[in-house]
Amino acid sequence: GHGVVPGTVCSVEGVLDMGYVLAREQVTSTIQVQNTSSLTLPFSTQLDSLSPTRDRDRQNIPAFLSPSVQRAEFVGTQNYSGLSVFSVSPTEGEIEAGKSQEFIITFSPDHESLYYSDRLRVLLFGRQTAHEVPLKGAAREHPMFVEGGDPLDVPVESLAVTSSVVSQEALRAGLTVSPCLEPQEPVRSLLLLLEYVDGGGPAEPARAELRVGALETPLLAARKAVEFRLDSLPELERAGIAVEEPRGALDRGQERSVRVSWAPPADLQVSDPPLVTALLTLKGDITECYRVLLMARVVSAA
Repeated sequence: GHGVVPGTVCSVEGVLDMGYVLAREQVTSTIQVQNTSSLTLPFSTQLDSLSPTRDRDRQNIPAFLSPSVQRAEFVGTQNYSGLSVFSVSPTEGEIEAGKSQEFIITFSPDHESLYYSDRLRVLLFGRQTAHEVPLKGAAREHPMFVEGGDPLDVPVESLAVTSSVVSQEALRAGLTVSPCLEPQEPVRSLLLLLEYVDGGGPAEPARAELRVGALETPLLAARKAVEFRLDSLPELERAGIAVEEPRGALDRGQERSVRVSWAPPADLQVSDPPLVTALLTLKGDITECYRVLLMARVVSAA
């Protein structure tokens, strides 16, 4: 007889990011697994969120209480409806020798969250894990988003009723809601850390960026669906922070980067690094504000 080692190659290495989608809509993506061996391989698929031991595993200390380097939780936010956020098709079958199998991944969130995640496993012979593909996605109630910087929150939802939920109820009742009427209550806070590396000689300015996007949806106007503006430019200039394209407009499906850079002035007090707050305003079907904290500091290259 001949002993044959089953071999497969997956088209996705690392995380499969489904991107942003409107809540209660869905988006699909595909991955391919090729059978590089000389025998037919029976396969099945599993999602961590549907694991029979998940309830038992969740009795441990919550992931957000552990340091980020120790977190091993792949299952994030789930649908309120109880239906799976991510689904895969087909769930079982066979891959003939030299052939490929296409898997369709569907992302169907039913409420707004930035922390949808799961993990897909492709098993051979019902027990051997051939591939593990982490899945992630985000959903918004409004067809625009901002991302970037360092996180200031934890990737776990609160069960409390938030202002965004109240706003959605008001919208369904026909009331006008503008979360940006009170700048003291922005939608989210974002931290941009500008670290200038001091190596004793000339160095490149510290750089960071935010990404602003408009989702592809018929709910937005065909042209100039979203406008954005970063305020507090005089305060940023006094701190030595330069901003490229602090304002602009986006069509549906477009993204734009708001880039900032900083080089320390000669009279900088290292013990008192600059910390400036700016306001990023987005105007689409509604107006939203984001508080942007820009912290600049000098770090040693050693």
